[in-house]
Amino acid sequence: MGGDRLQSVTPASRPGHGVETAVWFGPYMTTVTAEKSAGRWIDDWEPEDGSFWADQGRARATRNLGLSMFAEHLAFGIWVVWTIVVLNLADAGIKLPVSDLFVLTLLPNLIGSLLRLPYTLAVGRFGGRAWTALSAMLLAVPAVLLAAVVPSHWLAHQPHATQLWILALCAASSGVGGGNFASSMSNISYFYPERRKGWALGMNAAGGNLGVATTQLFIPLVVIIGVPASLVKLSRHPVHLAYAGLVWLPLIAAAAALAWFRMDSLTQSRGKASSYRAALGEGHTWVLSLLYIGSFGSFIGFSFALPLVIKTSFPTFLAHHPFIATYLAGLGFMGALLGSLARPVGGLMADRVGGARVTLASFLGMSGLVGVAIAAVETHDFAWFLTSFCALFVLAGVANGSTYKLIPTVFIAPNGATEALRFELKRRTAAVIGVIGAIGALGGVGVQVVIRQASLVVSDLEAKAKTPALKAAIATAHAAWSVPALWTFLASYSVLAAVTWAVYVRRAVRIVDLTDPVGPQVPGQLAADLAVTGASSS
Repeated sequence: MGGDRLQSVTPASRPGHGVETAVWFGPYMTTVTAEKSAGRWIDDWEPEDGSFWADQGRARATRNLGLSMFAEHLAFGIWVVWTIVVLNLADAGIKLPVSDLFVLTLLPNLIGSLLRLPYTLAVGRFGGRAWTALSAMLLAVPAVLLAAVVPSHWLAHQPHATQLWILALCAASSGVGGGNFASSMSNISYFYPERRKGWALGMNAAGGNLGVATTQLFIPLVVIIGVPASLVKLSRHPVHLAYAGLVWLPLIAAAAALAWFRMDSLTQSRGKASSYRAALGEGHTWVLSLLYIGSFGSFIGFSFALPLVIKTSFPTFLAHHPFIATYLAGLGFMGALLGSLARPVGGLMADRVGGARVTLASFLGMSGLVGVAIAAVETHDFAWFLTSFCALFVLAGVANGSTYKLIPTVFIAPNGATEALRFELKRRTAAVIGVIGAIGALGGVGVQVVIRQASLVVSDLEAKAKTPALKAAIATAHAAWSVPALWTFLASYSVLAAVTWAVYVRRAVRIVDLTDPVGPQVPGQLAADLAVTGASSS
């Protein structure tokens, strides 16, 4: 495969019985050792065995999937909670320019992206059970900081620079929620047979992604609990930001306890560093990472930025609709919800017509929808802007599912492969999931950086304005500030569509007549390699 072409595999021993199996991949050798472990570690896990799967595998895998989804759901919620916080800081007595507010939503995205790869490695070190419990407990740190520090009287009376640094540290701590996705996906990938893995990963990802929608739906209501309705309608009203942190603590405790007492760890998840080296050395890992930057990066980036973009792009509309202005993050929830629900649909569509074709269609559609959003901003049409972005979230969710469907084709086992080889390729697939998840999430950072740069001019003008009336006039006059950023996104989706066609769709058409059943789903030369290897070994 690429530079790591399979040469030989010996012996064909089954992992899981204390046997060391030497597997040669290109220029170096991987030693696969299945170790016996105490506690809640499972040594013998054979999901491809129909009898094992029916008797005990399915039930145990389903339980681990459900608890993983719960923990990941909370993690995504903590990750994006600052999309609500920044909208309410002024009501809490902390006034920051728009560019600083974008920094506070960008930092959790950045830290969460950087944590994804070490979180993936942690599954192999600690096991899925222990790491899910520990990573869930870590979510309490940003929740407590949000509850205790952000709404404090002390912070409200600090100089601007001090406020920004303290808020930045609190926001950055929410990045721990972003790391959970990679470790959760890597862990669950071991529990399911290949024929069910796409569905399981889609469900696990959707359960986590829905945490964005849950947060943006309920937290705006949580922070105004106890505030009279007559005050909520005002442009400035009291808020209880502490509630936005406290509400998570009992749920975090429940997720950690359930993971510790009810989840399992699989011995085969104890990955080797060589698996990650092999994943990084495979060219398709980087192509798929680029595609995932466009799909998941759009989903998470716009989830973070959209409420603030709406607030600063449609000031006149919001001035005449105070409830929408107050419940602005609730509008962001619509896009996140639709995108989360569309993710498993993208996986199912990929099963039917191929992941490459679905991904291509999604990027083309996203380009067109950004064009609609540009027209809506320039004509101050809020309804069309919101509609176009909700549809864009749907296509981003579909592309998330279809792109992940392509991942197993990078390290898919050829026909006649030994069990030791399948075992190693399963580890490599888990490594690819971690790498792609980490790099893809950085796309959300890119989205926010582009938006923030576009906002600098209007943000600077508003900062220099002496009166609220002048600030409002500047905001109205520069309401189309986001158009350059939107043109950047339109061009990016067009490029990603071209890459998808060139690397996967066009090459897949050329190999459609290969006799190997995985041929049409496998990109380029890799498919030809696997078809030849499968034919010679069957």
